[in-house]
Amino acid sequence: MSERTLKSIEELIKFHGKPKREVYFDGENSGRVLKEVIEAMLPYFRDTGYGHPSITNKPGWEAYEAFSKASELIAKTLNVNSQDLIFTHSGTEANNLAILGGVRANKHLGKKIIISAIEHLSVIFPAKELEKTGFKIVEVPVDSEGFMDPDTLESFVDDDTVLVSIGYVNHEIGTIQRLREIIEKIRDKNPNTIIHSDVVDAYGRIPLDLTKLDLDMATLSSHKIKGPRGVGVLYLKEGVNLEKIIYGQLSTQEYWPGVENVPLVVGFAKAAEIRFTNFEEKVNHMRKLRDMLIEGIMDKVPYVILNGPKGERRAPDNVNLSFLYCEGEALTIEFSFNGVYVSSGSACTTRVLEPSHVLVAIGRKYEEAHGSILFKVDPEHTIEDIEYTLEVVPKAVERIRMISSAKPREV
Repeated sequence: MSERTLKSIEELIKFHGKPKREVYFDGENSGRVLKEVIEAMLPYFRDTGYGHPSITNKPGWEAYEAFSKASELIAKTLNVNSQDLIFTHSGTEANNLAILGGVRANKHLGKKIIISAIEHLSVIFPAKELEKTGFKIVEVPVDSEGFMDPDTLESFVDDDTVLVSIGYVNHEIGTIQRLREIIEKIRDKNPNTIIHSDVVDAYGRIPLDLTKLDLDMATLSSHKIKGPRGVGVLYLKEGVNLEKIIYGQLSTQEYWPGVENVPLVVGFAKAAEIRFTNFEEKVNHMRKLRDMLIEGIMDKVPYVILNGPKGERRAPDNVNLSFLYCEGEALTIEFSFNGVYVSSGSACTTRVLEPSHVLVAIGRKYEEAHGSILFKVDPEHTIEDIEYTLEVVPKAVERIRMISSAKPREV
């Protein structure tokens, strides 16, 4: 980063100032770590367990003990064995390990890979890399709410299908797929096909039993439940073949070399312990706030479209709305100046504004996708947070529409 760029950022933050109230809804991308999680991690940086988990000395034994206990706790929330968890540095790394490692280890089973059109990019991109080496990628379409038809998916599965990867809950629009039914249809059509699911946005939001689901692989991420960034998990069912995609000195894990980040793994476990204590109460709270936010905005602001399904078929934390006659990036800035922090459905990549592939896949026009805003509520949000947001949003939208070149006559 150049000195000039850094100076510009410093000036922007200074100009922004501190709003009278701050409400953080950008949990999709990152966020605050829970205080209890930080407190749980701190001793392992310096006081105890700061050694290498595979080294035979006291700090090493303490590190291995902490790592093992944390693994056991996370495994229990999934109803799996702790030895079936592979700790990576993110959900993105775990997805790459699953797709690249799973396909390469099982290439004798076939050359076809099936994904949905709305998968996370950390699933789509490694699949596209495999396509360059002769594998065939099939993207299953979704309907206007993001649902796949299990029968349509089944029709694509054949004897040449090596892997299917279908996300349980969509990260952008909150669609909860009929995953168990989908898995059963895949097993009936080709029992040898490896089945993976990115369950990052399902974990801590809906009941999740990986054993009952009968998945071969599943991906988790710590920061999505207010744990630390820098730690993810790939669940690998016993007996499923996987090829390593990075190489180096092995520690306690076969498929992900290097020194385990014990403090962060401990933090992930603490975040899981907190999220799954009074779990149903937390889910109901998020669902209440979700509906309050959706209904409040759609009642107060004209020309708004809900992206994704309503009610029980939607993740309890997800609010994704398209504000017509607005540009999403402009709205995120306007909201930010008022202390409401969100993300836009447009991804700014190499200075080219691209619409969300998820919103395009459900049939949104480019201008609708560009005007989308994603709010993620969590158990720590309050009714007062939602009430404040409902004060900010209508005024901010009105201001952006007033200066927009595209707007309805009455605005």
